[in-house]
This record gives sequence, structure tokens and C-alpha cells, in this order.
Amino acid sequence: LFNMEIELQKRLYINELFDFYGELLSARQKEIIIAYYEENLSLSEIAENESISRNAVYDDLKKAEEVLKEWYAK
Repeated sequence: LFNMEIELQKRLYINELFDFYGELLSARQKEIIIAYYEENLSLSEIAENESISRNAVYDDLKKAEEVLKEWYAK
């Protein structure tokens, strides 16, 4: 239960950051954030849709999250 609450808080946090700073992301980063956080697709599903590896999706997702956090910090 505790892990689910943490995951939910993270999703809400990233969605809020995306609402404010999403336009500052690249088109690919926006697509991946939307697919993962708003459409609730798994990394594997996104990878299949984008014709890239699951690891590439993971890396792109983490980079996009970091960009959002950096913009918030400024």
C-alpha cells in the first residue's frame, strides 16, 4: 500500500510539472510522458508503438522527468 501511494504521488507530481513545463520538452519526450503518465501504457507498450527498445523508452522517460524537474527548480 505504501509503495502504491508513493507511485501515485510521483504520477501526480510529474503530471503537474508536465502541465506547466511540458511545452519545453521535445516532441518525443512529450509523447512518451503522455503515453506513460496519461494513457497509462507500460514501457513495453510504448516501445512497441514507437518501434524502439524498452530501454530507450525508459531512458527517454527519465530524461524527460529530469528536464521537468530542472525547469521547476529554476
